[in-house]
Amino acid sequence: MMSHYYSNQPTTPSKQFMIDIPFRGKTYQFVSDDGVFSKKQFDFGSKVMVEAIIDQLSGKVLDLGCGYGPVGVLIGLHRPVEVTMVDVNQRAVELAKANTLSHGVEAVVLVSDGLKNVEQMFDFILFNPPIRAGKAVIYRLFEEAYQHLTVGGKLVIVIRKKQGGDSAKKKLESMFATVETIERSGGYHVLVATKKPVTFDQPV
Repeated sequence: MMSHYYSNQPTTPSKQFMIDIPFRGKTYQFVSDDGVFSKKQFDFGSKVMVEAIIDQLSGKVLDLGCGYGPVGVLIGLHRPVEVTMVDVNQRAVELAKANTLSHGVEAVVLVSDGLKNVEQMFDFILFNPPIRAGKAVIYRLFEEAYQHLTVGGKLVIVIRKKQGGDSAKKKLESMFATVETIERSGGYHVLVATKKPVTFDQPV
């Protein structure tokens, strides 16, 4: 059976190595490995997402599908927030734990298929969807994210327009009060979906 980066236990032999990630004028070293997402460099879409949203982040932030941890670590280094990181891939989670430790970032890092092992509520959830996993998986994760957002909380996703960006936006619009495109770069769109409280008509 072929192993994917969104597999729970990658079958690809482990072969750890270091990579450099430039961000805001500094270069950060991360340990990476075979069998994880974007193993050789900081994924362009993830970078676009982080740069677009990082200055707005506050409260409790979830890096959903954290991989080896660049998004969560960079957020923890640059924002005074509580960071939680989850991934279904056990190897990725071990790398993320190592990378938070090496950079002195305090974060909760968990193995979880989506948010199944997560009880906490969040003010922001950042998510670069695993397109190859298919729409059913991605839309389930949208729904799980919605359930774990505080009132007024925001789901931030990055997606390529040609890989389902329009349909993903329509799905989010069916669930959230507002959906805004805050950045477009290199074919990637960064969407922010805001959860609002249910309002009831006042009696006449």
